[in-house]
Amino acid sequence: MAKIITLTFNPVIDKTSTVERIAPEKKLRCGQPHFGPGGGGINVSRALKNLGHSAPALYPAGGHSGRFLKDLMDIEGLESMIIETEKPTRENFIVLDTSCNQQYRFGFPGEEMTSEEQQALLQKIEMMEYDFLVASGSLMPGMSPDFVGAVARIARRKNAKLILDTSGKTLKKSLEAGVYLLKPNLGELSSLVGKEEVGIDEVDEISKDIINKGQCAIIVVSMGAQGARLISAHEVFHARAPIVKKVSTLGAGDSMVAGMVLMLSEQRPLREVIKYGVACGTAATLTHGSELCRKEDVERLLNRIVVTED
Repeated sequence: MAKIITLTFNPVIDKTSTVERIAPEKKLRCGQPHFGPGGGGINVSRALKNLGHSAPALYPAGGHSGRFLKDLMDIEGLESMIIETEKPTRENFIVLDTSCNQQYRFGFPGEEMTSEEQQALLQKIEMMEYDFLVASGSLMPGMSPDFVGAVARIARRKNAKLILDTSGKTLKKSLEAGVYLLKPNLGELSSLVGKEEVGIDEVDEISKDIINKGQCAIIVVSMGAQGARLISAHEVFHARAPIVKKVSTLGAGDSMVAGMVLMLSEQRPLREVIKYGVACGTAATLTHGSELCRKEDVERLLNRIVVTED
């Protein structure tokens, strides 16, 4: 079976809780907090485990919070490969206002990563063996946008397929080195081509142009409630997400990536790749906090995913 590993540039401990009503200048009494390991790649590894597949997670971590993050990974039975950092790992706070079922996410930037620590991370990527490398999330402060480009060059030398889910300048730099699969949303795709906004009717043409330049083999554009669109050199598929009662959107994108890389690792047709990915992303919205997708929900939703070939 193909080996998948994940890379998290800026891992985090997600603290989630509830409050009866958010209001200014008042003492807000929260429910019991739940702590979970987080960050793009880590969440992909967690979702893959839920789907029955093991994917070791590579990430930088340090301080007491870094040790706590490792403990949280161990509790979930996830394999960690850690590059030690001098500065502590960041924490985020997510709170659900139960009066209106609205979720608020408070994200912190994290501490700066030294050039030596960044080099150690790149060396680890160079040393490891894998068929698919999933790199996801924002960069840690101190990381150059070209860091992902360096990761892409390593993956290419190793004949591994790099699946990337990031944004901004990092996205542009990575394409210069070339990636296998890119998963932007409409806003990220707009930024990538220097436009304020990209319409759904422009997605195929823009994606084909990127693919024809040899910068990417597959682009999957996530479009929220409208599902997602997969574009390759010879195929275009649109998967429409079923209407569900959402509990939380936290980790939906990472769950989608997990579903797609799992199907790619099993050499499934691209129609199945996008269908399973959208099922996983939708399933994640049915769970509380940072639970991500559950396999039973994914299997139940699969029959409700409509995929058309355009």
